[in-house]
Amino acid sequence: MKKNYLSALFICTSLGLSYAQVTDVYFRYDEAGNQKYRGPDTNATKVSKTLSDAEPKTVSLTDSQVMDEKTFWKQIRLYPVPVNDVLTIDWTEQADGLIESVSLYQHSTVHWKFQQQNLPDLNRQLKINMTGYDWGVYVIRFTLRDGRVLSKNITKR
Repeated sequence: MKKNYLSALFICTSLGLSYAQVTDVYFRYDEAGNQKYRGPDTNATKVSKTLSDAEPKTVSLTDSQVMDEKTFWKQIRLYPVPVNDVLTIDWTEQADGLIESVSLYQHSTVHWKFQQQNLPDLNRQLKINMTGYDWGVYVIRFTLRDGRVLSKNITKR
């Protein structure tokens, strides 16, 4: 049996068939750490050139635009902060296309106090009744359609 395997291996190598071919694979990432390219180096230089030619704030990937964190937070309005009873969150139409869901949890725990998917009937506004919540620091978390998670601390008194 051992002899048959060796003869089959010898035949395959003598015919020029090989099972493993060694090639270098290169990876390129954007500023947010998302993988933009995987493949041989010849195409990587073309991809990195097109990424560097793009505007620094937005990079068009598919149908939607990806904005950086600073630009995203300019599109969001949280009030009143510190919160007494009701936290109101407004966002622009540009940010509306990016937001997948909005979550709220207490800073010292990992249990969600509130979670809402971004639906068209929200009209780019969300109100969270925090009347029964304890005093302290809460984290408002936006999950974006491209997989990024952006969060900000707010205070409840």
